Amino acid sequence: MFPLTLRMSLVVILLFAILYVISSLFMTYGLGIGGFLPHLILAFIMLGFQYLMGPKIVELIMRVKYLKREEAPQLFSLVEDLAKKAGIPTPRLGIAHISLPNAFAFGRGIRDGRVCVTKGILDLLDEGELKAVLGHEITHLKNRDVLVITLLSVIPLLLFNLYRYCTFFSYSRSRRKDIGTYLFLLGIVSLILYFITNLLVLYVSRIREYFADMGAVKLGNSPSRLASALYKLVYGVARTPKEELAATEGIKAFFLNDPSQARSEIKELQDLDLDQSGSIESNELKGLKGSSLRLNFADRVFELLSTHPNMLKRIKMLSTYA
Repeated sequence: MFPLTLRMSLVVILLFAILYVISSLFMTYGLGIGGFLPHLILAFIMLGFQYLMGPKIVELIMRVKYLKREEAPQLFSLVEDLAKKAGIPTPRLGIAHISLPNAFAFGRGIRDGRVCVTKGILDLLDEGELKAVLGHEITHLKNRDVLVITLLSVIPLLLFNLYRYCTFFSYSRSRRKDIGTYLFLLGIVSLILYFITNLLVLYVSRIREYFADMGAVKLGNSPSRLASALYKLVYGVARTPKEELAATEGIKAFFLNDPSQARSEIKELQDLDLDQSGSIESNELKGLKGSSLRLNFADRVFELLSTHPNMLKRIKMLSTYA
């Protein structure tokens, strides 16, 4: 666990260092403003906007409706029990009225935590599998990684917009030639850093999924129930219309799995269900523990560009907790 924690911490520090350096260069050569304080203020403004508006954006995209206890008493009981075990306040419970089977957690912190399930996942999983999924999402809130990934995700976006600004205004006739050159070079650097930081944010997103899986097991859920839920989600998401998948592309980092990878992951997972029961039993998961995984080049590239770990690797990791 320590290596994962160390890697995640180093990547987060690196991302914020990149943000500070590039904003400093922009303010110095683009706006002609020097000094530490203005750069610090700009960074806080950018992060503050993401902090304040992030939850509302997720609610609008996913069409979230928050539930009252009388509307879903069993679901409320599961969330309360898991939150108590995790030692955090009970989060708000919502449902997203979309057919895509999934669940997600978001919010500005532990006291502002929200856990949502989609209409599709309620029709797909049994109670044990659903509880394991909710345990995964509760762990995201406990680890505070929802806030971390929300703040980090704005960095590549800012760099891309900075690239557009710099390249556009570098050709402005109202600017001196030397300033235009500085802006052009800064734009190129921003574009390169956009690709690098995007990969780093994806890397952090994948690490936090392993932590959340581990946390779900620590909250008393069977590894095979979570593995079975992930297995079913891949098949359920693969049947979702492409139009609905496209509508959720911008927030897929919040989901339990990467919807855009579901169709390719089916081929990798089809051999896990030995008895063809439609779920992964504990003996099937244990059988995976001693096996070795060999991902081809395409699978490795897809994982590098994904918000979530390769599903076969992820279930293989769950087998070590069994």
